[in-house]
Amino acid sequence: MIFLRNFHRNVAPSGSDFFLQELKKNYIPISTFQKAILSVGSAAVALLDPHRADMIACLGEVTGENALQYMHHKMKENCEGKEILKDMPRINTHTIDFEKLSQMPEDTLGRVYADFMRDNNITADSRLPVHFIADPELAYVMQRYREVHDLVHATLFMKTTMLGEVTVKWIEGIQTKLPMCIGGGIWGAARLKPKHRHLYLKYYLPWAIKTGINARFLQGIYYEKRWDQNIDDFHREMNIVNLVNN
Repeated sequence: MIFLRNFHRNVAPSGSDFFLQELKKNYIPISTFQKAILSVGSAAVALLDPHRADMIACLGEVTGENALQYMHHKMKENCEGKEILKDMPRINTHTIDFEKLSQMPEDTLGRVYADFMRDNNITADSRLPVHFIADPELAYVMQRYREVHDLVHATLFMKTTMLGEVTVKWIEGIQTKLPMCIGGGIWGAARLKPKHRHLYLKYYLPWAIKTGINARFLQGIYYEKRWDQNIDDFHREMNIVNLVNN
């Protein structure tokens, strides 16, 4: 694969230095007791209002240490994941040239991603920074999870509807073990309307479970080095079978 450097904006300092500086600025130390309070509080608010991204982000950080260690281990199992941990790349409008991605051939990963972001009116700058994780590498793993979430949606052809979100949460939950994702899959499904619940149980949930188990670890893919890859070739390499009735 060719690293499409002209699709990346110039960012100084280096990716890892930039992230470490950002983490130092945003980190908020908390005690075990405070972590417990935040866990309960953020979970309660997130259940009442699934659109509270700040509470969902908080819940992920204060309950996800074991899962982040697992994700870190999974990323270190292959060269691509190791390179991500070394470079600590970021995905936002300062580092990715979405205009150029939108001009790529329609069957490329980069174009699929750019079209998804445009069609759903999403900005890559919407992902919150990490606040409550002291370990820099684990903090980066959480940040990376947040920033590739839209890429996972796009490459799986999953819409941003409640049905699509619940489906992606199951895949992420199976692969990452993050309690936030598992909880999102369970409680999000309970909010589905009867028609969508039928589709979910018959098609989406079985597909999500199969994909979560069989697909390559989606957090360990260096997407930025694959913008020019044909999306069908990407799916074959990642062992992803598309859900026809999406």
